[in-house]
Amino acid sequence: MNKVILMGRLTRDPEIRYSQGERSMAIARFTLAVDRRRRNSDNGNNDQTADFITCVAFDRQAEFAEKYLHQGTKMLVTGRIQTGSYTNKDGQRVYTTEVMVEELEFAESKASSENSNYSSPSRPMPSAAAGDGFMNIPDGVEDEGLPFN
Repeated sequence: MNKVILMGRLTRDPEIRYSQGERSMAIARFTLAVDRRRRNSDNGNNDQTADFITCVAFDRQAEFAEKYLHQGTKMLVTGRIQTGSYTNKDGQRVYTTEVMVEELEFAESKASSENSNYSSPSRPMPSAAAGDGFMNIPDGVEDEGLPFN
């Protein structure tokens, strides 16, 4: 069985391309920074580092990535590992390992990501109206006009 589940943050905005042919298909490539905890044998503390894992999404998943994902977004990715190789322009064999995305889910709420330090400088985050994530009802709005009780 080849099944991978990862949770991490995008290191940069996804790179999106479209295939050629009758039916053009979106292809998204992005890198997740996934925390890795390890015990430091010198001092006994848990040191934290990250693995940077390349992910590739196709079709609807890629379109979702193009529309909603950006640098710093915390995501949960489910997929499979695929290995490959190619010869670069210098004639050297290069081996690749990528996760072929089957499912993408947000791993935190939008409010949490807005309050984190991971916002991209090119994408200003809108400020929340209230600290609890709920919008304040303006004065003068009657309770009967609201769609809930």
